[in-house]
Amino acid sequence: MKPRRLLAIAYKEALQIWRDPRSLAIALLMPLMQMLLLGYGVSLDIRKVPLCVFDQAHSQASRELVDRFVASGWFAPQRALNSDFGVREAIDHGRCAGVVTIPINFTRVLTTTGVAQVQTVFDATDTNTTNIAIGYAKGVIARTTADFEARWVADHGTIAPTVGTVDLEPRVWYNEGLDSRNFIIPGVVAVILALVGAQLTSLTVAREWERGTMEQLISTPVTALELMLGKLVPYFAIGFADAVFCLVGAVYWFHVPFRGSLLTLAGTTGLFTLVVLGLGYLMSVRIRSQLGASQVALLLTMLPTTLLSGYTFAIEQMPAPIRAITLLVYARYYVTILRSVFLKGSTLADLVAPVIALTMYALIIGWLSVRAFRKHLD
Repeated sequence: MKPRRLLAIAYKEALQIWRDPRSLAIALLMPLMQMLLLGYGVSLDIRKVPLCVFDQAHSQASRELVDRFVASGWFAPQRALNSDFGVREAIDHGRCAGVVTIPINFTRVLTTTGVAQVQTVFDATDTNTTNIAIGYAKGVIARTTADFEARWVADHGTIAPTVGTVDLEPRVWYNEGLDSRNFIIPGVVAVILALVGAQLTSLTVAREWERGTMEQLISTPVTALELMLGKLVPYFAIGFADAVFCLVGAVYWFHVPFRGSLLTLAGTTGLFTLVVLGLGYLMSVRIRSQLGASQVALLLTMLPTTLLSGYTFAIEQMPAPIRAITLLVYARYYVTILRSVFLKGSTLADLVAPVIALTMYALIIGWLSVRAFRKHLD
């Protein structure tokens, strides 16, 4: 391998990028747009769930319970209902996602026994929102019940008659505020790098075929390895710059806590960038059409990264066959590294398995790319 020939190919590719507005737009504008859209548009936190109330008791205690739902910030009151038919109609017509029904004997039972019951009904057509909303409702009712029981004890001098009471004191590590943004934003970096890197490099060799310059390239003494490295060097610089932009935005714009080592993050990011660039280059060598190569690269990067890397859906909750397939998804390992470095402060010693997996991917894809390129026109 001759460094002079490698640098000549890299210089030629850099000029091609500079003269191609489409490549520049993909490289510079797409990361910004995706960071903003995914950062602000994707959230697992549920706020302002539309809630209706069927208050049959109309007492001070029932009004206090309703006020607790409103003050929590998780629910947005829509209207007060006055019948069981109104409950069904409100949910069927989508005017509220949930209904809290307070029975007519709520206050009497509460003041007599210290324990009362309320009913919550939720529209489960959106199961994710419903499960989270039910958890919120349980939290509001539990805190309100604790206050009511404390007052009952103060008034009666004895503990309210309950059976099998268990006190739970949960502690949360690494994402203490349970903010989904801290979980999502690091994964966004992997999505952007995978999409941008593969899309850019999928056009490199295919462009030579479409523009009729492949004959000139084949006639030069450049080897397959020199061609691959020369074409990937400019894109590696662009991809790494995009990664730095996204990572800085994650910390300083979206305020995701960063507890790890910059060297660990830089090394693993460079390794992942090599993987996605090599994959795009391989598609460009095998498919001589820019459109076809970019579409296949999109298929091999976007769908696995968003669906099977753990970025959107927890891998542990997937069926066993799908979990096995995720072991082949290179983005899975980088998403794991990002979240571990950002939130846990993990070191390379803690990330041996995903780093080895990315290294193996880089070596295999690099070898396949070199083998795929042949200096002939057939």
